[in-house]
Amino acid sequence: MTALICGSFAYDNIMVFPDRFRNHILPEKVHILNVSFMVPEMRREYGGCAGNIAYNLKLLDGAALPMGTVGKDFDPYAAWLDRNGINRAHVRVIEDAFTAQAFITTDLDDNQITAFHPGAMSFAHLNRVTDADGVSIGIISPDGRDGMIEHAAQFAEAGIPFIFDPGQGMPMFDGDDLQTFIAQASWITVNDYEWQLLQERTGLSPHDVADRVRALVIALGGDGSIIYTDQKRHDIPAAAPLAIRDPTGCGDAYRAGLLFGLMHDMDWETAGRVAALMGAIKIKCHGTQNHSFERGEFEERFKNEFGYSY
Repeated sequence: MTALICGSFAYDNIMVFPDRFRNHILPEKVHILNVSFMVPEMRREYGGCAGNIAYNLKLLDGAALPMGTVGKDFDPYAAWLDRNGINRAHVRVIEDAFTAQAFITTDLDDNQITAFHPGAMSFAHLNRVTDADGVSIGIISPDGRDGMIEHAAQFAEAGIPFIFDPGQGMPMFDGDDLQTFIAQASWITVNDYEWQLLQERTGLSPHDVADRVRALVIALGGDGSIIYTDQKRHDIPAAAPLAIRDPTGCGDAYRAGLLFGLMHDMDWETAGRVAALMGAIKIKCHGTQNHSFERGEFEERFKNEFGYSY
């Protein structure tokens, strides 16, 4: 079973300012703000939702087929995907654009200033779901707006079940857009904040959404997750992390776990726990694709954590 993962690829440029922003921003002068922060520490990470989900699904030995648009600077990322055995047949290079990039500066109080350049992500609609052969399940994660809309319609038209994962793309869609996604999708997955936005814009309750799809999954971070299906509610516990270092990318790891569970016909209690453990493993490492494990290690930890084998 192969999962087509539609979404973004991005470079995350992470910088640390060894001071506090508040020491250098004058409130009475904020209307003419002109400030520069010296950041002696910087690292570049491979990210983007499609890249992160594919990486995590590959760790579980799942067949991951990411689809996205990238720029002329993608060669280092492409080499990383190749080293990790991730198929990039449907990663399209836009020669006159840069790969999407986030520039994140964090101070000593963990305040962040972020600039995001969408770059090649804006051309996601040039890819078509039907370009990929042998796909049995899909996911639409944050990407260019037109790409997300068109790929959802293409999945639905092709009769391929898919997860709709709006993530940080939620602000791009109004209530009518979201109602259409719900009508097309087989599953919806959001975090608690995204759920509040979806609920406000559509006027739908969790059970209303669950009546229209196979399941609504609401991730609550350290409080676990809730899965609504057929007027039933499954409360899934969080997995205990060995350390908490960086929550960035935990949602993508969680979604890879859900995909893996669906691809292996797991019940929701088990699929939710696989997803929870993936998030707990990721949070131990800085960056979104720096964690790793062998399949046997994961299975053993799952048994130790939840008391049974999947």
